[in-house]
Amino acid sequence: MMPVAERAGLDLVPAASPSGGRLLSINNYHYRRGGAEVVFLEQNRLFEEIGWDVVPFAMRHPRNLPSRYDRHFVEEIEFGHAYGPLRQLRHAASIIYSRDARARLRDILAEARPDVAHLHNVYHHLSPSFLPLLRQAGVPVVMTLHDLKLACPAYTMLRDGQVCESCKGGRIHNVVLNRCIKGSLPLSGLVLLETTVHRMLGLYRDTVDAFAVPSRFYIDKLVEWGWPRERFVYVPNFVDAAELRPGTDTGDGFLYVGRLSPEKGLEALVRAAALSRQQVTIVGTGPMEDSLRTLVAETGADVRFLGFRTGEALHDAIRACRAVVLPATWYENAPISVLEAYALGRPVIGTRIGGLPEMIREGETGAIVPPGDVVALADALAHFAALPPEVPATMGRAGRHWVETDFSREAYRDRLLSLYASLRRAR
Repeated sequence: MMPVAERAGLDLVPAASPSGGRLLSINNYHYRRGGAEVVFLEQNRLFEEIGWDVVPFAMRHPRNLPSRYDRHFVEEIEFGHAYGPLRQLRHAASIIYSRDARARLRDILAEARPDVAHLHNVYHHLSPSFLPLLRQAGVPVVMTLHDLKLACPAYTMLRDGQVCESCKGGRIHNVVLNRCIKGSLPLSGLVLLETTVHRMLGLYRDTVDAFAVPSRFYIDKLVEWGWPRERFVYVPNFVDAAELRPGTDTGDGFLYVGRLSPEKGLEALVRAAALSRQQVTIVGTGPMEDSLRTLVAETGADVRFLGFRTGEALHDAIRACRAVVLPATWYENAPISVLEAYALGRPVIGTRIGGLPEMIREGETGAIVPPGDVVALADALAHFAALPPEVPATMGRAGRHWVETDFSREAYRDRLLSLYASLRRAR
């Protein structure tokens, strides 16, 4: 376990940057698929830059980045593919306990013994079956929590687009009663079985030395659900501000970036745009796109849909707006989109839910409104639109400075180095 001074989700004191270590870095995918993969891959790059030998362990996939260790990667499991019945059964067993992942991890340990193992997302694909091997080998294990899977079998604490805590107190049977996984009884039953087996075997509880958590809210929520606070360490996400050129003017209108799904609060955003008569641009795709377009037509809101954007096209869209808006109605963790907005010199309007409030300094880097409150959100849009140009510009500069100090790649790296060093000393 960690030394007492570094428990309870406290910030770690940055350590020196030792070189020459070996990091076993584990995630389901080895390409830029989502936010967790971005953190996983950028973390690998950070440690390679200071001389660490990074050994990735993932699932085979056509889009994977090259790695000299990819011969150890496990068989691909891609949900939604038309697999045959026998392969579906094999995949179902692997979701619960992957013997393939365990065997291949044993081969990696024989070839390249790591100083530290760091997990990101492993459930539903790799599974945590290999974790006892790391424990037996005396390798310290860190896991970054990108979601609430330790508490919620469905990992989002969402049901029908609304916050749900029905499984609190061990009542995980609710995942089946409510068909939380894509509305499917078989899939929900499989996830219930997965959660039950993992908890009975203590595959996370007894094998992970420390959980790195990007938001203090997630730490508090997991403690509320029964986890000991000393298991968690606050390690916020990061962006490389040096690679993001901030906008030179104030910009016009407002921008949402992300998935188009009910928990993102987009219906409230469209209605707020109509009420405030402000222009809103939506970047992203998802299941709500058609219904949002219909709502725009019904309300007369000035809303544009840009579809998916990435790289410089996305950055240009952010630089062109006056503020980025994240109207979430669920337990967001620590969206990298907030940090990107700051690095690009734009303030953020967010909701008072999940980890968002701790990423926005009211009146300094943006504004916070109640989730789902159309009137409050409309007032915030109108207020920002009426501000003298120098005010949002000043907020944007304050956000960028915050990123450069607390959410930089160097700060992230040093927090992990300090955590790794404490765990290695304890072992």
